[in-house]
Amino acid sequence: PNMAVTSIKSMVGHGLGAAGAMSAVAAILAMQNGIIPPTINYTPDPELPVTVVGNTAQERPARVSLVNAFGFGGQNVVVAFGRWDG
Repeated sequence: PNMAVTSIKSMVGHGLGAAGAMSAVAAILAMQNGIIPPTINYTPDPELPVTVVGNTAQERPARVSLVNAFGFGGQNVVVAFGRWDG
C-alpha cells in the first residue's frame, strides 16, 4: 500500500506521558492540512517496503492516520483517526 510513515519524536523529543497525545495531535493536523511532518535526521533504507517521510515534510492527502504509543510497564495503545467529508 501507498502509506507514509513518520515520527514527530525526532523533532520534539519524547514527551513521556504526553507523547501519545502529541503524536495524535500531529496526525490530526496532518490530515487537516495535507502535510505529513518529517522524521528528521533519517537515513533512507532502500530495502524498507514503506515510504518514510524523511527530513522534509510531504504534501499529500491523508484520509486515515494510525498512531502507536508504547508506554512503560506495557501500557500500549493504538488509535486510528479517519477523515469524514460528510
